[in-house]
Amino acid sequence: LSMVFWSIIALVTVKYVSVIMRADNRGEGGSLALLSLITERSHHRVVTWIISLLGIFAAALFYGDSMITPAISVLSAVEGLEIITPDLKPYVLPLTVGILSGLFFIQRRGTGTVGLFFGPVMIGWFGVLGLLGVLEIARHPDVLAALNPIYAIRFIGAHPGLAFLALGSVVLAVTGGEALYTDMGHFGARPIQYAWLGYVMPALLINYFGQGAWILKNQNNPEYQHMEGLNPFFQMMDPNVRYVAVVLSVTAGIIASQALITGAFTMVSEATGLNWMPHLQVCYPARTRGQLYIPVVNVVLCVATLAVLLLFRDSEHISAAYGLALTITMITTTILLAVYMWYDRKRVLAVVFTIVFLAIQLMFFIASMAKFLHGGWFTMLLTLAILFIMYTWNEGTRLERAQRRHMMPKDFLPALDRLHGDFRIPYFADNIVYLTSDSDMRRLDTDIFFSIFADHPKRARAWWAVSVQTTDEPFTREYSVQNFGTSYLFRVRIRLGFKVSQSIPVYLHQIMHDLSDSGDLPQQKSVYPKVDADPEIGTIRYVLIHKALMPESKVSARGALSLQAKYAIRHMAGSPVKWFGLAPYNPLVEVQPLSRSYESRTARRKLAEMATERASAEG
Repeated sequence: LSMVFWSIIALVTVKYVSVIMRADNRGEGGSLALLSLITERSHHRVVTWIISLLGIFAAALFYGDSMITPAISVLSAVEGLEIITPDLKPYVLPLTVGILSGLFFIQRRGTGTVGLFFGPVMIGWFGVLGLLGVLEIARHPDVLAALNPIYAIRFIGAHPGLAFLALGSVVLAVTGGEALYTDMGHFGARPIQYAWLGYVMPALLINYFGQGAWILKNQNNPEYQHMEGLNPFFQMMDPNVRYVAVVLSVTAGIIASQALITGAFTMVSEATGLNWMPHLQVCYPARTRGQLYIPVVNVVLCVATLAVLLLFRDSEHISAAYGLALTITMITTTILLAVYMWYDRKRVLAVVFTIVFLAIQLMFFIASMAKFLHGGWFTMLLTLAILFIMYTWNEGTRLERAQRRHMMPKDFLPALDRLHGDFRIPYFADNIVYLTSDSDMRRLDTDIFFSIFADHPKRARAWWAVSVQTTDEPFTREYSVQNFGTSYLFRVRIRLGFKVSQSIPVYLHQIMHDLSDSGDLPQQKSVYPKVDADPEIGTIRYVLIHKALMPESKVSARGALSLQAKYAIRHMAGSPVKWFGLAPYNPLVEVQPLSRSYESRTARRKLAEMATERASAEG
């Protein structure tokens, strides 16, 4: 009991609530938030690379544990029915599957809606915990001696083997610390700190001491000597209220699951911003950006959690897999925070923090490793799979960017001007719109230029290169335009708030109307019916360019493997056609090879000249 008390004080209260929550990246927490803070300050390439690997390893561990926590939290609570009536045992697993399925289903409503339902219940739950603990402590106040850490030290010294095994169970009392930090963006640091210090921690500790008092009181009671699955928490209640306790316990398990689920959403969102994960459709069901919902991640978590339930079937077996990943996550978070403190010129504090907390957490890690063959392997297998996705996506993106090239106006304008005025070539569309991730308004992607002149030149009244940025403000709707002194080429940057619709056609039509009214875009009339039903704007064809490995792609075997994995992940992650509302417009998706054939500016200028000559010869 003394080990439990001081572990909660040291790891959760001091490390996470009091220290780590001071390190936030624009209000967001978690290992990837720490990674962002460090990379902004680090100028040493090797150090940055090592720290990046630590960061994504911690994130992968946390995501793997997010698949296990809902299973054990809810299942262990539902198993309380077995204590009340053993005949209910066959219904425990199906009931747990139903509860978790419902939890994942309501994620689309946001944590705000979930919080309105569960908030009052959780206040009552922790109130009940505290009340039960107080009643038992009043009957056996000697249990308060466990507040003295000397008992934990004596126990470890006198029974090192038994203490080692006990640490494997004690760790279960502190695994929520990482979730508190990761969920900081959803609730804010102050609310979490106030709730933990003022209500949650006292209620939990009082209940733990109450269970200890009950054990001391009944340690020689023959009624419990050979009871299988003895649970002091339920046994210290009146039998008439145990059904209510099970309901409240299940609710608490759901809340614990919610914390990990929302933390997983945050982690994936941060990983996407750092190019460690593919771009996914992100929804913001609340009025604050911190509360987000990622449909693909929700489905993956749901399937994985249900698979864990069906594979292990009871909480005793799941507990073998539970905790190992988070102990490693806590160690890596400690290292990341120490590095951040070092760069923040708090070097003495960084050294002391590292020595103290690494020593504590390494003991928990060694104890958790004892469960590796009994289920810990499953957690590590999940972690390695997620780590593979993150690493290969980042490596593939790095290779693509290394081969991405851009052209300046003096290189691309002559060819486009010639093509625009060549009446021998029919219009491909009145407006051809390319979506690009490059937000620099002074240049044009070489891929877009080659797309225009590939095969038969795509002549248009106007070409558009559009980039979309999501802002931290909820209702931003802004755009800027660069036309390079022409009436046929427009570089557009759209900035949208995270709460507004991401349907690009709606905004682009408004931009076209504004430019038409100002005279920057020549008048266009649509004679025939079309999808957008806007007669003032001509036909629009959207074009998306995807890169792919082809025989002419000049990449190493290792690079080719990373790119193939990235493209497979991209295929499963979904398409921007849906995210940006382009599906009704039947966009053209072009595939271009990765190649270094156009590496130098001289080569690109020569190709631009060839395109100009070709445009004049077409028709």
